[in-house]
Amino acid sequence: MAGQNKTGLARIYAAFFNSLAGLKAAWNSEEAFRQEALLVLVTTPLGYWLGATGLERTLLIGSVILVLIIELLNTSIEVVVDRISSERHELSGRAKDIGSAAVFLSLLLAGLVWLLVLF
Repeated sequence: MAGQNKTGLARIYAAFFNSLAGLKAAWNSEEAFRQEALLVLVTTPLGYWLGATGLERTLLIGSVILVLIIELLNTSIEVVVDRISSERHELSGRAKDIGSAAVFLSLLLAGLVWLLVLF
């Protein structure tokens, strides 16, 4: 992996651009990521406006950002599984299903946070 031997600011600089490349790859290849990113774009200003305190704003906005984080992790699991083998395997399917379940639970959490904070 490029930049593995970098230290200090050079490592942080390289990590930043690696992260941007990951976000770009997710945006270009994953419809679910694009949908959830648009959800974040809509709910962030809404959460800031609807939250009465800093804590409420953090919960509202953070819960939807967490969905994106979990989606990125799920996508990385799927990519690695697909890279290892294209043949169907019970464990590959299980790994993908568990990643999908994590996304589902993060969406439930976000919905619950919004309901509890707003009502």
